[in-house]
Amino acid sequence: MYNDFITMETLATFAGLVATVSIIVQFTKSLVKNRYGDAAVKVYTFIISLVLTFVFARNGQGIEGVILTAINSIIVAIAAMGAYENSVDPKAEKKK
Repeated sequence: MYNDFITMETLATFAGLVATVSIIVQFTKSLVKNRYGDAAVKVYTFIISLVLTFVFARNGQGIEGVILTAINSIIVAIAAMGAYENSVDPKAEKKK
């Protein structure tokens, strides 16, 4: 039986990072959104993604590793935001 919800090994994977970022952001989003507005939630998502990616899934050495990890955290943040949009309201139409 699977007894561990999230482990270090899970957080070292793309799917684990996306799921964890989504959970953390959705749980705390109201605090950020009420104080700073909708646009700040995207920045907040990126910051959470950046921290988790650097801690659990850092790649490479030196400046190359930092840049690669930052790029990976951008991908994780975009995936986390997209996963939320698709699961909550997949047929939503954005107004411009």
